[in-house]
Amino acid sequence: MLVDSLGATVEYVDATDVDAVDAAVTGETALVWIETPTNPLLRLCDLAAVGEIATAVDATYVVDNTFATPYFQRPLERGADIVVHSTTKYLNGHSDSMGGAVLTDDHSLADAVKHTQSYVLGGTLGPFDSYLTLRGLRTFPLRMDRHETNAGELARYLDGHLSVAHVNYPGLQHHPQHHLAREQMDGFGGIVSFELDATAAETRAVLEALDVFTLAVSLGGTESLVDHPATMSASYLTDTEREAAGISDSLVRLAVGVEHVDDLLTDLDQALENL
Repeated sequence: MLVDSLGATVEYVDATDVDAVDAAVTGETALVWIETPTNPLLRLCDLAAVGEIATAVDATYVVDNTFATPYFQRPLERGADIVVHSTTKYLNGHSDSMGGAVLTDDHSLADAVKHTQSYVLGGTLGPFDSYLTLRGLRTFPLRMDRHETNAGELARYLDGHLSVAHVNYPGLQHHPQHHLAREQMDGFGGIVSFELDATAAETRAVLEALDVFTLAVSLGGTESLVDHPATMSASYLTDTEREAAGISDSLVRLAVGVEHVDDLLTDLDQALENL
């Protein structure tokens, strides 16, 4: 890891547990980095509470806001020093460019980031990727509304399906952090994950039976994608690490697109008939 060459150490902690964050952060902590909602279980971190912990030790507080996007969540308003986005995902919105963005409302931090980007790392977004991202931003609010509306419909459908053991979506009232989602977000996003009451082989058969959903690991485009984290996006983890992270062989993640919701529901319904 790059941090090893810098003489830095990294401690991983469940950032959805404020007490665990508080116990891990010390006077030597330089950076607190979180993602919320988390991938792929859609758990939430309390932005303001973690911000208070980071501020108390003068640590830089960074939030990866890719899943929520600034349309649904604005961490700078809740104490974050820096927000990062994969522009490849929702901001571009068409799965045809790659890029990232680092945002801050602190001028000194902005200068430091610019210096690191320009003189240390040297990475610069290509002009055409920039153009494609700007093009995507023109439809960004419209797309996000449709992503969320469709995701909510699918979450409620899956929540009532006999072959589904559990649904992870902060827009569902029984989500353990639904109240926090309503407090710090303006919407619930376009990602849904769920556990099937099925074996690994049966789960894979369901995914391969889907037609409208494409089996792929990305997200944020207009098309709907389905991911099997255990063998795809989280396949780099050991079995022990996946178990600790709550990623089972029957976990499925949907990146819900902007198609007509009836097409998506019909596709899920026919695939789940295999169980």
